Amino acid sequence: MTHSVLPPIGTPGQPWGPEEVAQWRARQVRQRSYADEVLAAIERLRPRFDVLPYGEVAYGPERYPLWALRSPAWQPGLPAVLVTGGVHGYETSGVHGALRFLDQHAQAYAGRVNLLVVPCVSPWAYERIHRWNHDAIDPNRSFREPSPAQESAALMRLVAPLRGQFAAHIDLHETTDTDESEYRPALAARDGKPFEPGSIPDGFYLVDDTENPQPAFQQAIIAAVEKITHIAPADAQGQLIGTPAVARGVVRYPLRALGLCASVTGARYTTTTEVYPDSPRATPEQCNAAQAAAVCAAIDFVLA
Repeated sequence: MTHSVLPPIGTPGQPWGPEEVAQWRARQVRQRSYADEVLAAIERLRPRFDVLPYGEVAYGPERYPLWALRSPAWQPGLPAVLVTGGVHGYETSGVHGALRFLDQHAQAYAGRVNLLVVPCVSPWAYERIHRWNHDAIDPNRSFREPSPAQESAALMRLVAPLRGQFAAHIDLHETTDTDESEYRPALAARDGKPFEPGSIPDGFYLVDDTENPQPAFQQAIIAAVEKITHIAPADAQGQLIGTPAVARGVVRYPLRALGLCASVTGARYTTTTEVYPDSPRATPEQCNAAQAAAVCAAIDFVLA
């Protein structure tokens, strides 16, 4: 994907204000359809799942209905598993991997777990293939009260009545080359900080929780996914994405402190997947399959 070179927004060393955010927003172009690609897929799944509206994202005249899919026979005694995708709208396999799991794999778990799947948390960003929402806010740093992001607040409202029931939450993400070429420079500019170049891991990896590490759970997912796509090796410093690798293909972040999506349920088992769609060794089909396999492995671990 080629990106035109545009003049930087704002003054170096100074955080953006409303004027700079408006300049940034004016550059964002709708490139795909949430209705055609996501809502239509959800509609095809309606005969097999309870399809629940859980709010709406509203930006000026634009309205995006938010939908979750739930096991049709929710049984209070069963472990519940939350699957989320599209918290960052540009991370395509998160959305379509969640939909693929529902279509091809979820039936195998009927009567054994209660599933709640939110395929696309950030529809405005999905259409514009961007990390941030309309207000230049990262939803995946906004899962806290009060949330500055409509998308994050809506998901927290959906999950709140079920807190305590979830055994696991798997949040589906990607790390792309544009993280380094586009989004991190934009983040530095937005916050008035210098941009510090990094590197993108070549392959799949996971983010565990510093406050609640579950190494066996993470490795069960790694073992399943490496049958489909390659696992990212640590760099020469023993790091992935600038963070020490604690095991093969695994790093740890303090999920709740950072306001990350994987913290919303308080589940014992949580993970954030990161596939690498820009690898010459991976296809979009592999990326979607890897996400679905990660979900299956997470559920299999809980059931075991």
